[in-house]
Amino acid sequence: MSNPAVIPFSTTLHVRDTCLCLHVQRAARALARKFDAALRPLGLTNGQFSLMMSLNRPQPAPMGGVATLLDMDRTTLTAALKPLQRRGLIEVIADPKDARSRLLKLTPEGISLLAAAVPIWTSTHGEVDEGLGEGGPQRLRADLAKIR
Repeated sequence: MSNPAVIPFSTTLHVRDTCLCLHVQRAARALARKFDAALRPLGLTNGQFSLMMSLNRPQPAPMGGVATLLDMDRTTLTAALKPLQRRGLIEVIADPKDARSRLLKLTPEGISLLAAAVPIWTSTHGEVDEGLGEGGPQRLRADLAKIR
């Protein structure tokens, strides 16, 4: 057997302290927990809120466009839609222009729940923004947008 390569512990510490992917993932999980807790009284997760908000538009949304907006594949989007469909919050309908395509829309119940969730989101988001300091939220969004 060959001896495995030895990676110095200092390398582990360097990666821990400098890895952008690790830091963004940790921040994303912390934000998700914060918004999940805030939206829990409404029976929503932060992901469900974002999905429902992406459907808040004058016309039903094409599935592909929603998947692109949320940066998820169609299979993941389909799985995310199921609990919202079961709750009667969203509806998946055939596209009248192309029966093979599906459109997504909020039901009246979904619109009501989303309306109740927006003030919770606004308050929680304000707390997060305040914690980032003056200019922090805008700078953070701009910097994150560069990583595409």
